[in-house]
Amino acid sequence: RCEICSEEEAKYRCPRCMKYSCSLLCVKKHKLALSCNGVRDKTAFVPVNKFTDLNLLSDYRFLEDVGRTADAAARHPTAHSPATKKILYCLRNKARKCNIDLRTLPIGFTKRRENSTTFNGTEKKFYWHLKLVFPHCHAEYTLKGVPEDKRLADILKPYIDPVESDPVVCQRLKIYTASPQSDVQILMKIENRRQNSVRYNELDASRSLLDNLKGKVIIEYPTLFVVLKTLKNDMVVLGQDTSGPAENSDNESSSISSVEEGEIRDSA
Repeated sequence: RCEICSEEEAKYRCPRCMKYSCSLLCVKKHKLALSCNGVRDKTAFVPVNKFTDLNLLSDYRFLEDVGRTADAAARHPTAHSPATKKILYCLRNKARKCNIDLRTLPIGFTKRRENSTTFNGTEKKFYWHLKLVFPHCHAEYTLKGVPEDKRLADILKPYIDPVESDPVVCQRLKIYTASPQSDVQILMKIENRRQNSVRYNELDASRSLLDNLKGKVIIEYPTLFVVLKTLKNDMVVLGQDTSGPAENSDNESSSISSVEEGEIRDSA
């Protein structure tokens, strides 16, 4: 049966999330509801016992695509431009003076193309490219030219404030606008960690963007995750005590004490 309407026999299966659907309408509904782009995840984990020749061929083609992209980036006319290098060096140097470890990616990476962060020499402050992610509503918003001295609470007002937010945005993020502000938690992923040991820093909404970024590693631009404390999610905050009782099996509860603090456990 179709997993969207539960009425018709399924005819299609999404290459990315593996959801079954029966028609184009249901395909569009599932993409909208799950924010799924329908493109197969070439880097998805495949167990050894399920690894086939098709997976091997897929990996080989993926590596070829990466090689072509890297070669094209190296040949890009602005890749070795003195002006480009000077701008990036200036950004990293100014960020270092603010106790921010700003790292830039090579030409060709999506985040490198998207990044619009600038430093105003006259005002002597950053204007950041910022991405806001609302995982409970599967919504993302990109902000450009956010001044470093703006408080996080003021940055979020147009999105989750029940009075000042845009009506269209408010409707999409109604689960946030209907919740008290004390339940809103702003997290930022800690970079340079193992994929199976993801941690997040909790940011202070009452402080400026610059104060929250100090002492942290930023790859191109900050990405902030806005979550609700009352809703369960797998985003574990650094320093959070994970020694509480587990909700699953007794085996998990007996092994939880051995898990590194702040690490996300694979329930599978």
